[in-house]
Amino acid sequence: MLRAAIRPCLHLGVLLAVWGGAAGQTPQPPANRDDEVSTRDTPATFRTKVNLVLVPVVIRDHQGRVIGDLRKEDFQLFDNGKPQTISSFSVETLASQTVEPVKTETPPALSGEESPAATNPADIPKRFVVYFFDDVHLALSDLMQVRNAAERHMNEALVPTDRAAIYTTSTRTTLDFTDDRAKLHATLLHLMPQPIARASTQLCPDISYYQADLIFNQHDPTALQAATTDAMACMALDPSDPSALQIAQSSAQATASQVFTMGDTESRVSLQSLLSVIRRISAMPGQRSIILISPGFLTLPDLFQDKAALIDRAIRANVIISSLNARGLYTIVPGGDASQSNPQSATGAIMRSQYQLDSAREEEDVLAELAYGTGGTFFHNNNDLVEGFKRVAARPEFVYLLGFSPQNLKLDGRLHMLKVTLRNAKKLDLQARKGYYAPQHLADPEETAKQEIQDALFSREELRDIPVVLHTQFFKSSMADARLAVLARVDVKHLRFRKENGRNRDDLTVVSGLFDRNGNLVTGNSKTVEMRLKDQTLESRINSGITVKSSFDVKPGSYMIRLVVRDSEGQLMAAANGTVDIPMN
Repeated sequence: MLRAAIRPCLHLGVLLAVWGGAAGQTPQPPANRDDEVSTRDTPATFRTKVNLVLVPVVIRDHQGRVIGDLRKEDFQLFDNGKPQTISSFSVETLASQTVEPVKTETPPALSGEESPAATNPADIPKRFVVYFFDDVHLALSDLMQVRNAAERHMNEALVPTDRAAIYTTSTRTTLDFTDDRAKLHATLLHLMPQPIARASTQLCPDISYYQADLIFNQHDPTALQAATTDAMACMALDPSDPSALQIAQSSAQATASQVFTMGDTESRVSLQSLLSVIRRISAMPGQRSIILISPGFLTLPDLFQDKAALIDRAIRANVIISSLNARGLYTIVPGGDASQSNPQSATGAIMRSQYQLDSAREEEDVLAELAYGTGGTFFHNNNDLVEGFKRVAARPEFVYLLGFSPQNLKLDGRLHMLKVTLRNAKKLDLQARKGYYAPQHLADPEETAKQEIQDALFSREELRDIPVVLHTQFFKSSMADARLAVLARVDVKHLRFRKENGRNRDDLTVVSGLFDRNGNLVTGNSKTVEMRLKDQTLESRINSGITVKSSFDVKPGSYMIRLVVRDSEGQLMAAANGTVDIPMN
């Protein structure tokens, strides 16, 4: 079932390709002048519910096995402590997340000039995986370890129908979706730490973003005292000098301000880069996963809403984020490690170690939140990174998706805390989304409708609210050019027509999309069929249905075809997959 909700635009370029033009263009006149049926190239407007909150939940037993036999009645959901009615409930399985493309039913050639399109489903990708390396926060030693583990995992685990991509926080090293192992290997070798905010000299004192926040924002006297003590040591100040303490404290405060600004910049860039990757993978037609490889990074309260919006975007695009803490089993080196070249205070060593441990715990919270909030896996406190990649790359066999519509929801942008429990007393491990932010305004119904159809276009789920049969035919005009026809035969018996002025009214939006062998959108179009049928006409069409044709100029090759049909009155949806192989000869 398609999920109606508040959703921002996924990818402007994709929308322009699908909808056939930019906003503000004058609608084209109907191609069919029949006063009962007309076709135009602008999308219809649908009435949709815009305040549905989706909560993915994964349940495991004490042995770590995923449980998939629970029902809606087994769950309780609370919004800010208030029980909610679960209005939508579904169980996503590996089988439903990866749908085999169907072979298209082919009618006789049109006008004797087109040939049936052959199908070749073997080359069609089923799963898309992004390996997202947080090169802004990864240390060189950790990056080398995870890079080697990732390469071994790719060599052993990727199958021919997988497409992998490599993206980084800094965006300096990227590889779009491919099945070329040599390109994946070469890209991995180019990965290097890329801190964005780099200090020109060794900081004195050397403090973390976490400690800088305590000093700069929270005015923590203990954190400032620890940094001042370290500043005395690294500046080689004489403790007997009356002005030394003031000089050291001023240096500590100035350094805290500088470190805070750098840390805040890098955390914001990390979330923005990950959001861009979610937008990219959302445009891929199949099972979608992101593996976040990072030591973690601090997200302070002013970033909570950005983080929640990112999780919400991933949920609505059916993207699972799993995270691997590249630090492995984290330990503290007493007195600091070789990277700390400045003199350190022996008296501040204990406090500094505690801040480092607290910082590491706070930094990995974002990894847990992103994984648990989208139904993914969080791997940490373990140095077996090869096993880590194996676990985070495996999507859960079952993900429960609970949906509810908050009552009397205020459009104030405030945080709402979520809690999911089970009614029975079984000792099961439950991971679920922790919260969401209320919207600050209602979504535009027309834009929401476009987004819903687009989401269906880039999915692989078969939807059968309306019986639809997909036909394909092609005609080759030369060795290098072909014209492909995609025909949607719609059964009108299941449409919910509305009576208006003696006519039976309904609008159909028919969207066709062509994807290449790596899952990239090649082209697409949308047609709106306006039906104002007389009773006699409707009766005659009950058995024959309606056929809508879309044509594309393409090059020889293998393509996946995605067809989406929706009506405006019943808000019913149909979606089908097809494949076509246009030979060179």
